[in-house]
Amino acid sequence: MRPCSGLVKVPPERLHFNPKAVAGRLEPMFARRLPKAILWDLDGTLIDSEPYWMKSEIELATRHDFDWTEEDGKSLVGMALKDSAKIMGERFGVELDTEATVQELTDSVTAQLRKEIPWRPGAQELLREMRRRGVKTALVTMSLRRMALQVVEAIPFDAFDVIVAGDDVVHGKPHAEPYLKAAALLGVEPHECVAFEDSISGILSAEAAGTKAVGIPNVVRIPANPDRILWPTLEGVRLKDLKNLFR
Repeated sequence: MRPCSGLVKVPPERLHFNPKAVAGRLEPMFARRLPKAILWDLDGTLIDSEPYWMKSEIELATRHDFDWTEEDGKSLVGMALKDSAKIMGERFGVELDTEATVQELTDSVTAQLRKEIPWRPGAQELLREMRRRGVKTALVTMSLRRMALQVVEAIPFDAFDVIVAGDDVVHGKPHAEPYLKAAALLGVEPHECVAFEDSISGILSAEAAGTKAVGIPNVVRIPANPDRILWPTLEGVRLKDLKNLFR
């Protein structure tokens, strides 16, 4: 048999090219997709409650006859409440009853929230769109569950599938447990989720869990790094914008 030379012509009926099949194989490589779930921090992200916490901490310090400033309060933003209470006690040089301090601070903040819940710009609008599109959502907060429920019940639509609060976990932020637990309860993998956070403690927690963390700084600065996503606000953000996070 002579070696083949030149081009071999194949009859059209022998060709079985399926453009839809080829496109289907290429699509996962290039398509942008929505996250399977969105995990929301509460204080400073969904609502602008950090000033409420700082006011409550200053009042607590005054009752114990110690100095405490807003700058001191900023050092606690995003931390587990029990850890915050311990740090306050160390600063005061006294041993505070941790559980009693957590309850006292929470009572003060919830009283302020009964007067007004200060929503962060764009947060409710984006959350509403997520729910309308059927995207799973979780609230992941270091505040106590009773306070989280107070805020959630004030939202005029079914906002969250799952709530993970500070009294639901052993290890608070910046540990990964809160976000790992939220993803597990939603039945999704952490890497399929986006987490919205306003503090470095929260960002570290979300990153440690393996989520795609988005920082929206509020009262404290979030250090930038090449792998960290920072947005100035959620105002004007739409669900389609989150597709850019998954390529």
